Amino acid sequence: MKLTGKVAIVTGASSGIGAGIAEAFGAEGAVVYVNYRNSKDGADAVVASIEKAGGKAFAAQADMSKSADVARLFDTVVADNGKIDVLVNNAGLAVFQMVTDLTEDAFHEQFNVNVLGYFLAIREAVKHFGEGGGSIVNIGSIVSTHPSVGGSVYSATKGAVDTMTYGLARELGPRGIRVNGIMPGYTNTPGTDGMFVGELRERLLAETPLGRVGEPEDIAPTAVFLASDDSHWISGESIRVTGGARGL
Repeated sequence: MKLTGKVAIVTGASSGIGAGIAEAFGAEGAVVYVNYRNSKDGADAVVASIEKAGGKAFAAQADMSKSADVARLFDTVVADNGKIDVLVNNAGLAVFQMVTDLTEDAFHEQFNVNVLGYFLAIREAVKHFGEGGGSIVNIGSIVSTHPSVGGSVYSATKGAVDTMTYGLARELGPRGIRVNGIMPGYTNTPGTDGMFVGELRERLLAETPLGRVGEPEDIAPTAVFLASDDSHWISGESIRVTGGARGL
């Protein structure tokens, strides 16, 4: 039980990679706060799955792009537990459109959720981590270094996450706070449902040495490792979890 005694917030955890990480944390003994923006049913289902397996979890609504919501979330967790040990920034938004079609609203919304949201959560986490420090895990993407056609703005947000991860690791290290990132490859989630089919799927498989598209449970063990004391000497790293893929 690598996370026994730890209190963790996983943002955007009502489905997909976030849900997989939350369930893995619960199985490793953490008290898990399953954050959601709109999908209460999804978050409740993740909580039920964790509890059925013998873990402890709570659904926690907050729009991570709004500072008041983020502050409320962290205040609630600390009021309930007296501390927080781990933050996983996973809440994200992707809009795939060619640059000639992408609106300013879509541009700003992606940066608000994917970059500002991470910043706001980290700012609150730093206020509440104890003297022993804490662990922050930022979920990035392989597209930060290999942008997809039609996804340049989304890729740019993930590039910003990579940079923020390293920069904040340097800034927060003296306080015992580790900041690391995970860069998933092509992963089956509700957000990618129907994308990895036909010719694209064949191309993805050809570029993935392990020969398949990823699943949330492929990503979760790395998050457990980075949240646990096993990674006590690792900070400022963004780890590719891609089945060996480097992008199309």
